[in-house]
Amino acid sequence: MNEYSFRLWHDSLMSAIAKKSRRTATREQRKQQLINATMKCIARKGMGSTTLGDVAKEAGLSQGIVNLHFESKENLLNETLRYIADDYKTQFNHVLDRSGPGAAAKLHALMELDLRPSILDRRKLAVWFAFWGEVKSRPRYREICEASDEYYDDVVRSLCDEIITAGRYKNVSGAAVATVLTSVTNGMWLSYLISPKRFDRLSAANAVDEYLCSIFPQHFPL
Repeated sequence: MNEYSFRLWHDSLMSAIAKKSRRTATREQRKQQLINATMKCIARKGMGSTTLGDVAKEAGLSQGIVNLHFESKENLLNETLRYIADDYKTQFNHVLDRSGPGAAAKLHALMELDLRPSILDRRKLAVWFAFWGEVKSRPRYREICEASDEYYDDVVRSLCDEIITAGRYKNVSGAAVATVLTSVTNGMWLSYLISPKRFDRLSAANAVDEYLCSIFPQHFPL
């Protein structure tokens, strides 16, 4: 077999393997493929302009496959939002479990998480903010977002309360600090989404550190 014939045989074999792999993908793999395609479409076209046909084309599948797994655009969007929320929660819990010891170390690690590339992903952020823009009129979106936010806020507030108790800080509210930290994070995400080239991760991290130092100087010395 000459080199040209070998290349043709190799390309044909790889194509056959790829086609078989696409045909034999599990139900969960197929659903994830469609969710990933949905995220790409929303980031590129916006939620309102994204159709099931767009998603099918992006995934390289038929629209019938989309209907088979999700039945409707609304179900697909609900699952996409849930995936984004669960993905963040998984990373959040991973950092929470492996950081420390102590509430201050855990709080600092969680703040660092929000500035990691895995979180500061423009595609994910575009989709997340797109859903946030719809929560007022979409009860299901609001339910998913609120559950995610409440979980995050409860953990951060609990860590702040521990630090306040340990440091005997006066006139400091754990709930208020948690609210500020969440607002700062959301603002930084939006800034990165709008102006990624101007956004400086180090400056953003330093700003968070300076705030924590101003509130908890014993635990976050500069």
